[in-house]
Amino acid sequence: MEPLDVAPVSAVKSTGIFILDRNLGGGLPSGSVVYLAGDPESMSEIFLHQFTQTRKTYYVATGRRPKYVAQNIQSMGYDISEITFIDIYSEYYLTAQGELVDNVGNEYVDNQIIDFMVYNLQNIEAEGEFSGVNILFDTFSFFLNLNVNIGQIKKLMNVIYETTKELDGMTYLYGLKNTHDRALENEVINACDVVFDIELLRNSDEIVSRLSIPKIRGMAPITDMLKFKISEGIQIDTSTDIA
Repeated sequence: MEPLDVAPVSAVKSTGIFILDRNLGGGLPSGSVVYLAGDPESMSEIFLHQFTQTRKTYYVATGRRPKYVAQNIQSMGYDISEITFIDIYSEYYLTAQGELVDNVGNEYVDNQIIDFMVYNLQNIEAEGEFSGVNILFDTFSFFLNLNVNIGQIKKLMNVIYETTKELDGMTYLYGLKNTHDRALENEVINACDVVFDIELLRNSDEIVSRLSIPKIRGMAPITDMLKFKISEGIQIDTSTDIA
C-alpha cells in the first residue's frame, strides 16, 4: 500500500472583514470552500462584495449582468480592478443578439451551463496566473435549481473543490435559504469546508442581521451569533464581538 499523500496544513487568509478576521485568528483556512447561506432579504451579497477587496477575484454572476453587479460594488466604495466576471447570466438567459430567452427548466441547456461553468473553472486552474485567488458564486442557488441529474451538481462541486485546493484560494458559494431542495443543499454543505449562516430577525422596533459560523474545517467554529449591519460594507457589532 502506497503512503497517503497528505495535503500540507493550511495557513489562514483574510476575509477582508477586520473584526471577523480577529475572531478567527487572522482569517479562514486557505483553500477553503465556503457555503454562505443567507435570507434573500438580508443583502448577504454585500459579504461577497467585501471579499473581492482581499485578492484577485473571479466573480460568477448568475442573476444579473456583470455591469450591474460591478455598479453595486463600486457604489459601496470598493475597487473593481482586480475582479474578473464570469457571465453565467448572459450565457443562460440571452441569445447571441442580446435578446432574452426562456431556458428555465430546459434540461439540455441546463446541462450545458454546468459544462460551461466547469470549463471556466478548469481554465482558471490551468492558467495558474494568480495563486490564492477568490472565486465567488452569486448565486450558487442558480445551479442547485437547474433541471439536471444530481451527478452533475456533484461533478461541479468536485471541480470547485479541487480548483480551490490547487490554487490555494478561497471559494464562496452564496446560497439563498428556502429556495431549493434541502437534501441537495445538505450534500453541498457537507462537501464545503466552512459554513456562514446569515439570518434576518424582525423585532418590534428593528431589523437585526446575525452571522454564525457553525462549521470550519481546520479550526474551532465561532459559536456566538455576531450582529452586523451594512454601512460602508459589513460592520460587525463589537458589543457581540468575542474577545
